[in-house]
Amino acid sequence: MVLRFEAHPDNPQPRLIKQAADMLRQGAILAIPTDSSYALVCHLDDRPAVERLRRIRQINDKHHLTLLCRDLSELSSYARVDNRQYRLLKLATPGPYTFILEASKEVPKRLSHPSRKTIGLRVPDRKGTQLLLEQLGEPLIATTLIPPGETEALHDADAILERFPHELDAIVDAGACPSEPTTVIDLVPMALGNPPTVVRQGRGSLEALGLEMA
Repeated sequence: MVLRFEAHPDNPQPRLIKQAADMLRQGAILAIPTDSSYALVCHLDDRPAVERLRRIRQINDKHHLTLLCRDLSELSSYARVDNRQYRLLKLATPGPYTFILEASKEVPKRLSHPSRKTIGLRVPDRKGTQLLLEQLGEPLIATTLIPPGETEALHDADAILERFPHELDAIVDAGACPSEPTTVIDLVPMALGNPPTVVRQGRGSLEALGLEMA
């Protein structure tokens, strides 16, 4: 049975946040709201949970998983960031963007892309997600909650329960999220003096960052 935590969208109950964090520490897979769609999340250092998360989404090890970070400082601990990249990240965080960067030694090798040694990172702009990350004291592994074989992300708890009645351990239900996934931007080319690459246009505005689709 999937537990359903009904959290206030603006002021989530601390006991629910703590309970969700405790479940994650024990290996649970949760669906949580973000500033884009819902995401599937698990504990950073839990290999069986990461493998289970991939099975639920039916994605292989070449699919970038994302680290949800509290702030830009924490993000910078898990990625190699130069000055040009940092300036763009500062413009975009927190917000509905996922950035692909070269993984630092802090990232377990099983989580980075097997050939590129890169990792996706984001700093979500949603209070409940931020409080959960603060309670944990470290990033979460995440992936956009797109059901296998589909292209649209799920953005409300009822739809998630209908689509995944048994696979998850809990849902943090804080109401509907925006239906768009994050905008994904590959910043690795910037380290070589090239412009960043827009991998996916989502909710995050490209114009706000001075970018456009190629």
